[in-house]
Amino acid sequence: MKRNRNTKAALKSSLFALTLVSFSALSINAAATAQTTSVTPARHISVSRDTVKMTSGVPLKAEDVSPLLAGEQIPVLQLRKSSGEKFDLNKSVSETPTILVFYRGGWCPYCSKQLSGLQEIEKDLTKMGYQIVAISTDSPENLNKTMDKEKLSYTLLSDADLNAAKRFGIAFKSPKSYDKFLPETSGGKNTDKLLPVPSVFILNKKGNILFEYINPNMTQRLSAPLLKAAAAALRQEI
Repeated sequence: MKRNRNTKAALKSSLFALTLVSFSALSINAAATAQTTSVTPARHISVSRDTVKMTSGVPLKAEDVSPLLAGEQIPVLQLRKSSGEKFDLNKSVSETPTILVFYRGGWCPYCSKQLSGLQEIEKDLTKMGYQIVAISTDSPENLNKTMDKEKLSYTLLSDADLNAAKRFGIAFKSPKSYDKFLPETSGGKNTDKLLPVPSVFILNKKGNILFEYINPNMTQRLSAPLLKAAAAALRQEI
């Protein structure tokens, strides 16, 4: 299934949809209309060879990622918490509908602003029945620094080797200016020097994607009010 040719168009459509006031026109019904397929580890690198140049199994540009789509199920993943202990993402999602956020790292000012915005609506999302889980390239030690700095009460997970980002189809090769920086902040695990495209997924307890916001422009993030509205509109689906 070669989806990458349509990735840019799909992203533009998502951005346009988010400008609408009515979230009934968002991806609330996407799970019912999108074709659901099983996920395999290599699926995210099934791309158009004539339009995308690859390295380390991922695109060279953020604009060329091939993410999982609404209606699909998340892959089986275990990551590390800030304490260093293993975290079974699928088990956690099966217990509580989840707002899953991929961000670059606590060193990113745009990410820090996004994380703070999530903290502001965390109680409201919890009342709706959701949990927030945020994943980045940071090592567990650096996750602790972010939690203390931003005073976060929700879960942060380390995807230092970018395995999760690859499986979600949102990993890409970072610019040269990050070559020394990323291995250091990931505790030496980000050897391929990759980054995730900042993304937000709303998942039901089956691990199906009900809504997503994926923007290759790292400076543009889904605002807390829009996320809260989307989460409220999807309450019947979780």
